[in-house]
Amino acid sequence: MIIEKVIGNVATFEKRAPHVERVYLQSDDLVKRIQRVVTDHGNEIGIRLKDHRELLDGDILFMNERNMIIVSVKEDDLLVIKPISIQQMGEIAHQLGNRHLPAQFEAGEMLVQYDYLVEELLMELSIPYKRENRKVKQAFRHIGHRHD
Repeated sequence: MIIEKVIGNVATFEKRAPHVERVYLQSDDLVKRIQRVVTDHGNEIGIRLKDHRELLDGDILFMNERNMIIVSVKEDDLLVIKPISIQQMGEIAHQLGNRHLPAQFEAGEMLVQYDYLVEELLMELSIPYKRENRKVKQAFRHIGHRHD
């Protein structure tokens, strides 16, 4: 089976099928328009999205009256950063920007993928953080940039 479009997302879709299969993806895989995956029931499917959109947690790839196939994002190993002042936020944002590390922001927290060097930097700057496994809503986007 080849999936060429997303039907909807379980968060906003009213119809349900009695049986659900899941495709577990790393957050990095959400940006791939073409990929081959296997459901948690061992069914192999191809994804070749025609429109230029990223997959999201809960996207419905297939549905009929008996079955639906849903995207589930695996948890990422993250540093959850909680600066206590605008000074700390500026310092860590500047440092992470110099490293071209992508970040996401959620409920007053800065999320970055785990990196031991960033963890050492956070300790050095005394910026509150914790390391945890968490699902992210979208892929971390690496922004290409060159210093000439």
